[in-house]
Amino acid sequence: QVQLVESGGGLVQTGGSLRLSCAASGRTFGNYAWFRRAPGKEREFVAAITWSGSAQRYADSVKGRFTISRDNAKNTVYLQMNSLKTEDTAVYSCAAGGLSLGDSMELSNTYRYWGQGTQVTVSS
Repeated sequence: QVQLVESGGGLVQTGGSLRLSCAASGRTFGNYAWFRRAPGKEREFVAAITWSGSAQRYADSVKGRFTISRDNAKNTVYLQMNSLKTEDTAVYSCAAGGLSLGDSMELSNTYRYWGQGTQVTVSS
């Protein structure tokens, strides 16, 4: 059973940066993604990357500010978050094992493995 462990969350001021990491306990194939859930809201897609790393997808709300990347040798995916806003405050969860392409990469039910999440809080 693959386990995903996120790290790198914390408290940051508006305009600041954080880098989230998601390490898999075993070798995973397929796409990785980040989702987030803000208090009182539904979980939403943030970013996804294919197995090869050749394609990425981003939610409109984070385009130009967030960058997803992966290191298959380390079984790790990253989310670099810059120019953070208060509305980015949420629990960020990593997902792995997705095999879909295109728009389906943004759907949570296409991922097989999930981490517990890490809290990101952006203060004004």
